[in-house]
Formats: sequence, structure tokens, C-alpha cells
Amino acid sequence: MIHKCDFKDCEKLGICRAPKSRNLNEYWHFCKDHAAEYNKNWNYYDGMTQDEIEEDWEKQTFGEQNKTNEQAKEYAKFINDFLTGRSEFDKIKPKTKTPLDIVSALKTFDLSINASWREIGVVYRKLAKLYHPDTAKDKKSAAAKFTQINSAYKTLESYYKK
Repeated sequence: MIHKCDFKDCEKLGICRAPKSRNLNEYWHFCKDHAAEYNKNWNYYDGMTQDEIEEDWEKQTFGEQNKTNEQAKEYAKFINDFLTGRSEFDKIKPKTKTPLDIVSALKTFDLSINASWREIGVVYRKLAKLYHPDTAKDKKSAAAKFTQINSAYKTLESYYKK
């Protein structure tokens, strides 16, 4: 939705959101100039005591105290189960292995099995330019390599469901 700048007497578009309060559930809409001015003067901790600021900071950083205690209990149970008996761990099914055709396709690109789709795309474009039959010097070997690269890319594309 397009808004007009909320700054008094400004007729520009309000393309920048700025929070009205610490709750961060309501926003002003300012033009770039007025947003910069507002943000320069806005203080998230305005009106809070030093103790309240520290409490809020700890809550934002570490979570609610009750949640932290609950997580600590879960972690202690995890460690205790691990040290005293592996019964729970033996029930955990191993993760499925990466299919061999995917591993092979990633090797074509000289990438690890943890490679992201973005990394695959970057390497694919680089290799495709290098081995494209129209631009490569050795056309015969380039055509075979280009076919291998395209095949590997299609395999990975179907695996990543892109």
C-alpha cells in the first residue's frame, strides 16, 4: 500500500517505515529524508530505567527466563540420557544418505554435498561459459564436457526441486 509521508506538511511518498513504539506493531510512513531524521532521534530504550534496559536486553538476547530454564532442563536430560544409557539415542533413525547421482553431479561441479543451490548456479554458469562448444578452443572435448555439465545440472535441479 502506498502512503503519504506522515511528517507534517510533507507531500512526498512515505516509502520508509519507522516504528511508533517499542512494540514494533505500528509504524509511521516517511519519505527518505524524514525517515532518516526520525531514526536519528528515535531511541528504543527511551523512558526505561537502566535495570529495565538490561532486563529487556537479556530477554531479547537469551529469551524468557522460563524458556531458558526449560531449555536447560531439556539439555540436562539429553546429557543424562546420553551418559547413562543410549536407549533413546538408539531409537533415532539415521538421516538418509545423499543419492549417488547427486554426489556424482556435485563432483562434476567440484562442490561438497553441503553446497547451496546458489553455489551450484554460480559454478554451473562459470563452467557452461568455459566449455560451451561455440566458445571453447577444443570443440570435441568441450562438447562432451558441456553435455556432462548440463546433465549434472539437470540432476541437481530435479533434486533441489527448482
